[in-house]
Amino acid sequence: MENYDIVIIGGGPAGLAAAVSAREQGIDRILILERDKELGGILNQCIHNGFGLHTFKEELTGPEYAGRFIAQVEGHNIEYKLNTMVMDISRDKVVTAMNREEGLFEIQAKTVILAMGCRERARGALNIPGYRPAGIFSAGTAQRLVNMEGYMPGREVVILGSGDIGLIMARRMTLEGARVKVVAELMPYSGGLKRNIVQCLDDYGIPLKLSHTVVDIKGKERLEGVTLAEVDSRGKPISGTEEFYSCDTLLLSVGLIPENELSGGMGVELNPITSGPRVNESLETNIEGVFACGNVLHVHDLVDFVSEEAKAAGRNAAVYVQNSCPQHTDGAKCVSLKAESGVRYTVPEKICPERMDDQLKVRFRVGNVYKNCYISVYFDDKRIIHKKKAVVAPGEMEEVVLTKKQLLEDLALQTVIVKLEEA
Repeated sequence: MENYDIVIIGGGPAGLAAAVSAREQGIDRILILERDKELGGILNQCIHNGFGLHTFKEELTGPEYAGRFIAQVEGHNIEYKLNTMVMDISRDKVVTAMNREEGLFEIQAKTVILAMGCRERARGALNIPGYRPAGIFSAGTAQRLVNMEGYMPGREVVILGSGDIGLIMARRMTLEGARVKVVAELMPYSGGLKRNIVQCLDDYGIPLKLSHTVVDIKGKERLEGVTLAEVDSRGKPISGTEEFYSCDTLLLSVGLIPENELSGGMGVELNPITSGPRVNESLETNIEGVFACGNVLHVHDLVDFVSEEAKAAGRNAAVYVQNSCPQHTDGAKCVSLKAESGVRYTVPEKICPERMDDQLKVRFRVGNVYKNCYISVYFDDKRIIHKKKAVVAPGEMEEVVLTKKQLLEDLALQTVIVKLEEA
């Protein structure tokens, strides 16, 4: 059995940034395990621009952004295995994996970084009635077909869900000559970034129907059309609002789910709201020496934030290896983080002020669109931060910055609460 200081599961943007960060901290024995045939993850099929403005201060396409980190990984001589599927991770950090060259093999890691990314929610989770004709794709599958395989999924398109991939594919299909008839969204607000609504729908005259869903699918062999209907406040279709759209393609962009089968299997505690691991200020899970970052932890809006978070995970994993000390048992006092009043969750969920850096970014998403509100942070019942926001929306991640000095000043502090308050 081979031994490594850090084994990183996933060679996408999170895994790459974590590996580079750990190497820069002086860790030699690092291994990235990637199930695809190349590094870069989902970025390889994201040929549109808009990446890298925060990280590299310039606008890049997805492959260009990934290429920068792949070059750093290779420049640091960080070891990686492609076409390698991780089957299991034990609590004592034995990683079981397989590939064609080596068959089934085991690796003993001192530290594991979970960076498996996320997957798209499938049609089976939506309870859409009708047959299963050809022509129904997830938006990500359609993106891969068009951008990497060179296939056109269809010519007349309806998109269900206004997540960022769905919005971007509305533009992409239009540019490839298809006619995108409508984007329907179950919620009363879009799940994507505002800039994507403007650049991908408004600029091409593609209508966005909020509070609408697909209630029927027509066609046996090939999709012939879909019926949309308006929904009420509980998401139930309203009778009499049905509208038929003829189409040969339905793209589903109905949410992303962190890939946490491996995490759950090894006993990592998962947050039911994010479907990602519960982590502390070091991005460490409840299992000592197991860290998580990127979309496997919570779904991000910008890849730049994935890289920033992954760098922190790599740095913290390196510190763990170098100190060889179990942080869970060092007696440090921890403070809980709670999300309330419009805030759905926080990452992290627990902070040990003595162990944290001088500053800590707490990231979160809201549960609805709120205008003219305040993002407030309370230390128990004392308000510390009161930040005015013109608008907050579920499609965009928010953050607040806590300082070590603030947290250590209140020795009796039990809970940090992040909430929205009316102006």
